[in-house]
Amino acid sequence: MANYATTTTQRPSSNPQSLPISDENVPKISPRRYHYTFSFNLSSPFNIPSSPESAAVRIIKNLEKFSLYYAVFVWTVLFIVLIPARKVSVVYLVGTTEVAFLYYLLLRALPDSFLLNKIIDRRIVMFVLFVIIAVEMILTKAAVHFFVVLASTVPIVAVHAVLSKRDDVVVVSEKEAAEIALLVQEKLGDDVSLSENLV
Repeated sequence: MANYATTTTQRPSSNPQSLPISDENVPKISPRRYHYTFSFNLSSPFNIPSSPESAAVRIIKNLEKFSLYYAVFVWTVLFIVLIPARKVSVVYLVGTTEVAFLYYLLLRALPDSFLLNKIIDRRIVMFVLFVIIAVEMILTKAAVHFFVVLASTVPIVAVHAVLSKRDDVVVVSEKEAAEIALLVQEKLGDDVSLSENLV
């Protein structure tokens, strides 16, 4: 066999040689017992209110918070019911819906408008559009469909408004958002300076 002339060199260790330690200098470590507790909280966005007063407050908050979703739900059911039998009513319903969409687009396009936000309240506009839709349904002989849809969807909306308890949603103004951002920046700045000091 051929010997390829390999040599091995032993490099000095970078770790210093450990000195023998007597038993007197070793700290006595007591065995620790770790107890891990796991808590599994099943959180539900629905619960029964504790009193009639809290139910009323919850209904008012949820109607303000979910009003657009409730309106879309009722509109969708009405649209589905009207499609097979009342084509003219569907056209009027879609036309009125376009007016509502244009109003909401104006609100988004002009968020600082005094006229759109302070003088003309959104609830008043929605009520006027509801009255217009009701009159359209009565004139196109779709009043039975309209009132059946209202009788079937309003209880569902009311039950959701009573049982829904979404308190984790927080609306923050621009001023509060700036203050929160400043606090986070200060906290992150403190953490960064601490980590730099440790290095």
